[in-house]
Amino acid sequence: MDAVSRYCREDVLRILRVPVRQLVAWERAGLIGSSEMYSFDELVQLRKLRDLTATRISVKSIRRSVDAMQKVSGMVNPLLESVAVGHGTRLRFRQWGALVDPMTRQMAFDFELAHGGGMAVVRRRAQEISAGIAEVQEMFQRAVRLEEIPGRLDEAKVVYETILEMQPGHAAAAINLGTIRYNERDFAGAERLYRRATVSDPEYALAFFDLGNVLDEQQRMDEAVTAYQRALALVPQYADAHYNLALAYERMKEPRKALRHWTIYMRLDPSGPWASHARGQAKKILGSERLAIVTRHGRTMRIAG
Repeated sequence: MDAVSRYCREDVLRILRVPVRQLVAWERAGLIGSSEMYSFDELVQLRKLRDLTATRISVKSIRRSVDAMQKVSGMVNPLLESVAVGHGTRLRFRQWGALVDPMTRQMAFDFELAHGGGMAVVRRRAQEISAGIAEVQEMFQRAVRLEEIPGRLDEAKVVYETILEMQPGHAAAAINLGTIRYNERDFAGAERLYRRATVSDPEYALAFFDLGNVLDEQQRMDEAVTAYQRALALVPQYADAHYNLALAYERMKEPRKALRHWTIYMRLDPSGPWASHARGQAKKILGSERLAIVTRHGRTMRIAG
């Protein structure tokens, strides 16, 4: 087997930018097998889990929806064999040209993939639409694979660009291409792609997080803070967003606001690779906050100076 088709645990965490605790949570829920080495298909599945978890859908709800879809469709792995779409607190799956809710066993009209004509249009175009979805899925997986092969990044960019021409609302392709632009220090290009992803999927916390990162790089701190706050409004337990928001507040000389997010980050990811830095920053802020004693209305009070 090619070296590029197997990924060690550390590589997976680096590529997906997820904390260890998140990977462990998916393993405990049975959404991915516990392993020290992962295949390419498993990497694709983990990327989907990351994207779904960056919405309001819990790991437990993803597990229930996947189980239900397996029973309804006979699929072995619905996360790889169909397109999972967040809907409220659970998942729908794109199949047969419609959105399938496996919990209720109902099919809903897919406004994103078919425009006008009602369900008759969906049925008539089902084969064509399903083929198009499968083609885009295969292209997306190919682009992800190309990213990991030295010297083939330009090919990956072309594939992502083609996907966005075929399906302009493909938020994941916009984010991945945006991250390539970001790493190339094309911050304006990355920002356009991240903003495109936030418009395509306003519930996609990762898109707002990445947008915050590129705005931070451009020293547009007020806008970066707004983007991070939006990511946290969608997913309050988003540890990395708390970390980066704390950094942003420190750069803006607002240590007390930073302290709050350092503290939350330490609670969410106490043993992660950046936990020690968060603890150090929190300690430094607390140490710099001098206490003053004043008398007011005849009472002695202690306030932060």
